[in-house]
Amino acid sequence: MESYQSFYKKTGRAAMKCTKRYEIFVTGMILFISSGVASQQEMPSDKSATKETINLYNNLKKLKTKGVMFGHQDDLAYGMGWKYEEGRSDIKDVTGDYPAVYGWELGRLEIDNPVNLDSVPFDKMKSLIKKGYERGGVITISWHLNNPLTGKTAWNPAEGTVASILPGGSKHDLYKSWLDKLASFMNELKGSKGEFIPVIFRPFHELNGNWFWWGGKNCTPDEFKKLWQFTVSYLRDEKKIHHLLYAYNTDRYSSREEYLEKYPGDEWVDVIGFDIYQRNSPNEKFIADIDKMLSTLENIAGEKNKIPALTEFGGNLADSNWWTGTFLKVLSEHKISYVLGWRNAGMKPGGQPEYYVPYKGQVTAADFVRFYKADKTFFQKDVSKEKLYQ
Repeated sequence: MESYQSFYKKTGRAAMKCTKRYEIFVTGMILFISSGVASQQEMPSDKSATKETINLYNNLKKLKTKGVMFGHQDDLAYGMGWKYEEGRSDIKDVTGDYPAVYGWELGRLEIDNPVNLDSVPFDKMKSLIKKGYERGGVITISWHLNNPLTGKTAWNPAEGTVASILPGGSKHDLYKSWLDKLASFMNELKGSKGEFIPVIFRPFHELNGNWFWWGGKNCTPDEFKKLWQFTVSYLRDEKKIHHLLYAYNTDRYSSREEYLEKYPGDEWVDVIGFDIYQRNSPNEKFIADIDKMLSTLENIAGEKNKIPALTEFGGNLADSNWWTGTFLKVLSEHKISYVLGWRNAGMKPGGQPEYYVPYKGQVTAADFVRFYKADKTFFQKDVSKEKLYQ
């Protein structure tokens, strides 16, 4: 092949100019193509989010078009008749697989308890969160924080509490100290390569109900919006926490207007959802209720470019075919990111069992296996293949 020097001597500066123009053209095309690929990546509300958090955000949006991820609260910590057995899970006992989404709770962290309000040690929780993440699962965390005005539990709905922790309020500094502790916990969630583990953080949930101090009539819509915005801003801008996606969720609701009454704004939210428990209502009514709410939620998510989810649920587990005959029937009509079954708490002090997903031998276990095998549902093995953080 002729050398560059020889080629240059023969053709002179014209060839060199042509070569340079070609290089500029190729460089420009590479930049154009690269920018096109980059533009396909959407950003969460935190524009400084970590790479893994951005990837999770985008992959959650993509995956919901294929199916719905199944989640369970405290799944790796305990179940019916057991606690802290390595590798155990009630979901795994029944299906041979773990859930795709792992729910956890931080209530009592703010008052320096070593265990949360469900008696899970926070140190143990951190290690279990890492195990779920390393499998490729999704982590979501709620926070039933104590009432900062009265010092009682989250279920002490004293009027004026929210106003007291806003800037200028008598308990504002106390609330900031609680957020400092929350930030420290989040900063300790790291993967094997030292990266921060992304978390769907779900504060102030069931916000339209009157049972929590932040909910319903216990504060005005404006007060709630300010509380939400301050909380996100403090964690993001003051504490530099950039691995959270923020989930806004109500309890049952009757209209779009009710759902959005306390919505803090698109720039403060990533996931939208609601909680629903069937209690004693018939299956047909539950299907109708949840179908209506999911339709409204999907419409709002589409308009606001958010990720829709069923952030907590509990069904009729006395019905042996409930999972496919009721729950899957309604889920099949919708495109949402995930559903989170509440915890299998075990036996209550009065001797009554409390559980929201089946355990081995429970009457719905066989039907839950059918639910697990359905194309619509995703569990840990499914999402591990999706590589949600890449």
